[in-house]
This record gives sequence, structure tokens and C-alpha cells, in this order.
Amino acid sequence: MAAISIICNTSIFLNISSPGSHPIRRIGNGKSCCFFRFSRISVVSSHTNPKILKPNRRSRYGQPISPYDSDSDADDADSFEDEDDYDDDVLTSDDESLDVSQDRQRLKFQNATNIRRDSHHHLRRGSNAELEHRRQTPEINQDCREKEARGSLAKDRFSQLAEELDLDERWFPLLDYLSTFGFKDSHFIQMYERHMPSLQINKSSAQERLEFLLSVGVKHKDIRKIILRQPQLLEYTVENNLKSHVTFLASLGIPDSRIGQIITATPSLFSYSVENSLKPTVTYLIEEVGIEKNDLAKVVQLSPQILVQRIDTSWTARFNFLTRELGAPRDSIVKMVRKHPQLLHYSIEDGLLPRINFLRSIGMRNSEIVKVLTSITQVFSLSLEGNLKPKYKYLVNELGNEVRSLTKYPMYLSLSLDQRIRPRHMFLVSLKRAPKGPFPLSSLVPNDESFCQQWARTSLDKYLDFRQRLLLKELARKYERR
Repeated sequence: MAAISIICNTSIFLNISSPGSHPIRRIGNGKSCCFFRFSRISVVSSHTNPKILKPNRRSRYGQPISPYDSDSDADDADSFEDEDDYDDDVLTSDDESLDVSQDRQRLKFQNATNIRRDSHHHLRRGSNAELEHRRQTPEINQDCREKEARGSLAKDRFSQLAEELDLDERWFPLLDYLSTFGFKDSHFIQMYERHMPSLQINKSSAQERLEFLLSVGVKHKDIRKIILRQPQLLEYTVENNLKSHVTFLASLGIPDSRIGQIITATPSLFSYSVENSLKPTVTYLIEEVGIEKNDLAKVVQLSPQILVQRIDTSWTARFNFLTRELGAPRDSIVKMVRKHPQLLHYSIEDGLLPRINFLRSIGMRNSEIVKVLTSITQVFSLSLEGNLKPKYKYLVNELGNEVRSLTKYPMYLSLSLDQRIRPRHMFLVSLKRAPKGPFPLSSLVPNDESFCQQWARTSLDKYLDFRQRLLLKELARKYERR
């Protein structure tokens, strides 16, 4: 007989298989019932209508069970017991009970096998994933180990410095990074005394700023010098400060290859506002001093400090001094500034006046001094005892020239006595090609190759060898004097 599903008043769904030789079971509520011969009965589902549940059911712990569903774990456990209680109402044969027990055991065994297989698969997949992760990220693991090692070394190295300066360990990475630029404990102490907050910068921020400076031409070996002079530079952001100042320098016509040198010479440049300080200084140089726009880039390259000084005060003071002391016209003074803008930094009392007095002492008149200074303004930067006086003595005593020859060849005062003046003079004397009378200062002007062709009439190698031997002799003589 085909399988039949019967719905009784108890709303129990029964799956009935083909009949067998089992006893007849009575199903019903007493008033109307159906008799069937069947081999197996299984409960498919039941409604949660409280009218069909036992009202006095109790849990295994003796507590009353509510006929309604509950979300708690305890009630969930009791709900499975409810199903067992309900199964007791469905009568089965002994064979059927054995079959059901065996089916349950097979199901439990199958479930346990599946759980073990899934667990093994999960563990193997996790293990493989971990091995794959380790295989793909050896560099990351190595980096972590290296960072830990560096952190430990940094802690050991800077522990004494931290006690002396009361530094927090959080700043050790910064100190360790700056050490790659040659910083030592003494330098950190200097930075602390000059500007303590500079040692409290995040390492990544400091690294970003220093790498930017390196990218615009600052040399690695100059980073330490820059930071020691201007430790606040570690606090200046790239976007809001460093880039704007580099852009400003480029706008003056300064080539990219020279920007790094300007920063190295004047790191304090970044502490001045572009709009409120640097640009007004440039405007003053053009409109008040009289520097041509085309010469502005050259002036800044010769003396970057000109951008960060009180240009109005320094210009006015030196202009008035040169006008009053030498009667120098404005055009001559502007030429002096254009050729040697460092003039605006030199002290009047200790720098300008002593050199003017020296030129006077050797017999030069004010007009001749103005001519010499306009042509070779760097005379103001030369040492009196170590440079100007020895050259003057050699000019008169060895070369047989008068002081007035300097007005015709003022470049003589800017040439090196040991590298240019003495070697050329002695070389021509050794070749017996030195003219009689005053030695021609014009032979000192051209480069070495032109000098050998026009005056010595010999090879450049021969002259360079002679100069090298002469320099060694002079060095030995100076050493003996000591």
C-alpha cells in the first residue's frame, strides 16, 4: 500500500510505509479513530499550540515547563525533552525500537566522522594559510625582528642621556634616526639646550622633512650642521613651510642645483614668513638698493643671509659710511653690493674701516681705494695679517712693483700668494723669462694653460710639477719655523 500522511485532531503527521506482519495500532482520541497495520512511524513536526501540550510537564530538574517557546538556553534544552515526552505517546514495536536505535547510532557515528573530517580540514587549511603567510612575508618578520633589536639597542644607548636630559623613551626612535646623520650625545645635548621641543618630534615626521631637504639638494653630510644651527627645522611641515620656501627661492631665478647650498648656508630661512618677510626684503633690494632683477639670483647665491637680515638698517648704515668715509658715489656702492653682498654683513668698525685704513697706509688715495673696492669688493673679507700685508710686501720687495699698480690690476689682491703669485714668478725666473724691472702683473691674470703658452712657453705639466715641488718646500719651511 502506498505511503499515506494522516492528519488527526492531535495534528500529528505520520509517515506510514507498506504494511507488514506487525500488530494493529490504534490511533485516535477515543471518539473517532482509524486502525492501520504499519511497520514504522516517525514524527515529522508538531505545532506549538498549547492546547495539545501536556499542561503539567516538568523538566528533569523537577521544575514546571511553560507551554510556550523561550529564548533561554535552559528552556531550549527542555524543549528537546518535550519531544521525547511526546514520542512516548507514539507506540512502536520492539523491532521498530531496535531499528530506530541503530539508525540513531549510525547517525551519531556519521556526524562525529563529519565533525572530525571538518575539524581536520579546518586545521590543515589554517596551518597551510599560516605557512603561506610566513612564506610570503619573511621580509615583514625580519623587519619586526630588526625593529625590536634596534629598539633594544636604542634603549641601551640613550638610557644615560635620557636620565641626564629627562627624555621619555618615546623619543628614542628619533634619536636613533638622527644618529644616521652623525649625531652624537653631545649634539643632542646642544639641541636640548637650544630648543628642547625639537627632540620631541615623531620619527616619521622628522624623516619626512629631512628626506624632503635631501630631495632638493641638501647633502647628507650637511644635515647635522643644519639641524644644530636650526633645530626648529624638525618641526616645520613639508606642505605648509618647506615647499613654499623652496618655491620662493626658485621664483628668484635660483637654479635647482643651488637651492640645497642656500638652505645649508641659511637654514634659518624657513623661520621667516615668505609673504611678510622674504618678499618685502627682495622688494627693498630692487627698489631701494638698486639691485637689478637679473642680478637678484646671483646676489642671493653669493650671500643667502641677505634674505634674513634687516636689510634696510644694514644698507643705510653702510651706504652712509662709504659715502662719508671715501666719498663713494651711489653707483659704486651698489656695484660693491652686487659683486659682494656680504658687505652688508660686515662690521663697520671691525671689518670695513681697518681695511680702508690699510689701503691708505700703503699710499692709496680715497679715489683709488674706491676703484679697488668697486672692482674687488672681497678685499673686505681678507685677513690683514695673513693675506693683505704679505701680498703687499711681496708686490714691493719681490716683484718690484709700486702700490699704484694695484689700481690697474686690483685682482692681484684677490689672488693666492702661495698658489698663484709666487709659483708663476719663480717659474719664469727659473726659465730666465722673467722681464727686467717690475714683474708684469698681467702674467698673473690668465689661467694656468694660457700662462704656459703666452709667458712660460712650455708645457702645462712642467709648470704644475714645478709648483708642486715649490709648495712642498714652502710647507717644510713653515714646519721648521714651528
